[in-house]
Amino acid sequence: DFNNLLTVIQGNNELLAEALAEHKTLQPLTHMISLASERAAALVQRLLAFARRQPLDPHPVDVATLMENVLPLIRRAISERIDIHLALAPDLPPAMIDPVQLENALLNLCLNARDAISDKGTLTLEARLATLDAEYCLSSPDASPGDYVLVSVTDTGSGMSEEVRQRAFDPFFTTKKTGDGSGLGLSMVYGFIKQSGGHI
Repeated sequence: DFNNLLTVIQGNNELLAEALAEHKTLQPLTHMISLASERAAALVQRLLAFARRQPLDPHPVDVATLMENVLPLIRRAISERIDIHLALAPDLPPAMIDPVQLENALLNLCLNARDAISDKGTLTLEARLATLDAEYCLSSPDASPGDYVLVSVTDTGSGMSEEVRQRAFDPFFTTKKTGDGSGLGLSMVYGFIKQSGGHI
């Protein structure tokens, strides 16, 4: 419903922008409306991800190849002071997942890792096979036994306190300054992985 309202706002704003093309004082207002509606649409997408209601397009994905392909984008987003390493196990089976959303989740995790490293450091992206047995699943009731493609993002930053770790996936929880983050990044990753039948 909210997306439908945003569509009306964006469509009418485009018409308004055309009508006000000659009005130099009013034209910037249409640009501000456009930016605000785009941010609202992105926020709706994050909320849907957290609520596990976003539309997904899962199909068999070669996760190692996807991570190699997204690496240039991650390098552009991460400071040169941070070394990035890929550790990809050979012959991984395909994972049934939405590749676009997996790329978004990886980028989100890498940006969080970048913010956790105060100076020089290392960021490691890993993909390997993992088997969750019944004993492990007893301690993590939301997990199901079986074989999985495990994806991890590890950094050499300061780490989280136990209090922060307990709340890391809570929506709108953030340790960043006001305006530096919505607090939805990790909760969005959490919701996407759960919606995809995975474990985090």
